[in-house]
Order: sequence, then structure tokens, then C-alpha cells
Amino acid sequence: MLLDDGDSVAVAVAASEGIARLEAVRFRALAQLSRHREGARSVTQEVAFALSLVDSHAGEMVAAADALTTRLPRTLNLMDQGKVSGFGAMKVAAATAWLSDKDALAADALLEDRLPGKNSEQIRKAASYVATTVDREGADKRAEHHRDGRRLAVRQGETGVASIEVEDGPVEKVTAAYSRIDRQARALKTGAETRTLDQLRADVALDLLLGGQGGVSERTEVFLYMDLFTYLGLNDDPAELAGHGHLPASLARHIATGPNTVLRRIVTDPLSGQVLDLGRDRYRPTAGLGEFVRVRDRECRRPGVRHEALSINVEVKDLHHCYVAS
Repeated sequence: MLLDDGDSVAVAVAASEGIARLEAVRFRALAQLSRHREGARSVTQEVAFALSLVDSHAGEMVAAADALTTRLPRTLNLMDQGKVSGFGAMKVAAATAWLSDKDALAADALLEDRLPGKNSEQIRKAASYVATTVDREGADKRAEHHRDGRRLAVRQGETGVASIEVEDGPVEKVTAAYSRIDRQARALKTGAETRTLDQLRADVALDLLLGGQGGVSERTEVFLYMDLFTYLGLNDDPAELAGHGHLPASLARHIATGPNTVLRRIVTDPLSGQVLDLGRDRYRPTAGLGEFVRVRDRECRRPGVRHEALSINVEVKDLHHCYVAS
């Protein structure tokens, strides 16, 4: 029997829901195996062999199974209902892995209504944000630890190719670097250019690393959303870097207070986030700005608005970083 378009989509949705339920069964089985083996490392190899997986993916599945059956019961229940896929559940497990059991349970409760209907990237961002909010001090330490582990890696490939990667680099610099490379690659993509954008990005990046101009010299922007009180250290609400996700407050302040920072004020509605007023002037903050604003304005003086926000422009070498606080 042939299905029309609507029926085809309905069947696909029903199948996905059924797969999620079966994946929940698989996670429970893997968790039970891990408990029987008392968490032995050999479980990963056993699962990899039985399910024809690479060791790294098998290890991630075993870790997610342990978390879902102990620390994330609500997320596992959503899988039972067919509302969250196994892949999405693994994103939650990975984003909350660094939390204590108590904080993981709290994050799980906060996420229960936020996960259904979301794709895996939306789930990752939601879980990362909630994890940061339930343990803000831990998020600060984790961010600092990861940034300290930055390194440059080279992987040799086959037939004359290799890969180079900056691992765990400062997110603001990596984002700005990619933005610059992408813009210069797009500027080169004229009618006569036969290379794809991916090829152009790779060529521009290598040219810049080797001391060239990358085709076109221009400045780039990244955007950091942070409220004024977080910038001043009066609270520790997470900030958000466009294209990346949420950052702990201390890291956001570190990015926003560089020696070449330029501020631009905006005012947003505290409930909707809608921009109410966009300042046109840009200015460099003085050392006493934070103290001055703390003394003068405990809250935004505009009626009905609880906070101001800042747009922050930062130059790192020849890159132009625009950070918009909201």
C-alpha cells in the first residue's frame, strides 16, 4: 500500500518514537551489565564487540547508560515515551557528566519540559545551560581547566593529506578565527572561482597560518550576550556566545574585559529579551567604570526595565570581536 506524504511522515515519527523506546531498553541493559561488572573497563570493549561499535562510541554509550539509570531518570522516562532519542539523551548525559549526583538530578528535573520536540543540538545547548546554572562555581572551574588544556594537533591522513586542529582553544578566539576565515573565503567565491566554500576555507586558513593574507584582509565579529550586572560581577548569570552556546559568568567577564574592549549599551525587556533601546555611541571602559556604575545605578533607571546591557567590541591582534550583552 502506498502512503501519501502525510502518512509517510506519520509513520516516520511513529518509528522514531518506537526506536527511542527500544534505545531506552538498550541503555538499561548496558547499565545492568556495567553494574554486574562493577564498572570494569572491559565492559566498553565487550559492548563494542557485541554491537559492532568503535571503542569510543561504546564507552560513551555505557557512560550514558549509567547516568540515565541513576542521575537522569526523567530524561530516560522521556525516552520511554518516545519524546527524546538515544542520541539526544547522550547529549544530556555528556553535558551533565561533570555535575555531582545531586546537581545532576536537579538539572534533570529542570530539563524535563525543555527536551521534547528539540533536535540534538538544541538539547545539547539546553543541557549545557542548565548544568551551568545549577553549579556555577563548578562551571567556572571546568571552563578554566579546559582552556588550560588547549593544544594544537596534527593528524596524518592517506594519499598526501593531513589535518590540523586547535583543540580546546579559547572559544572567543576560535569563533572569531572561523568567522574571519569564512568571510574571506566567501569574498573569494566569485563567478570564476571553481573551488567550493569548504575548499576555500581550508585554503584561506592555511594561507593565514603560513603568513599570507588569506585572500582578503578584513576584521571579523563574534557576539557575546551578557547582562550588565553579570559584567559588573553583581551576579553570575550565564552568558551566551553566538554560534557556540552558554558560557559561565567568569569566563564571559574574562572575554569582555580585554585591554582593547569597547562598550556599546543596549536596553532589553527583562521578560521577552526584545531590544528596547540601542545606543549609538561606543566607548572604552575606564578602570573605575564598574565601581561608578555600582554606586550610581543598582538597577536600570528606565521605568519598567530591570537591567541594562552592553555591546562590547574587543580587538585581538587584527581580529575585531563584537560582544553584545543582552
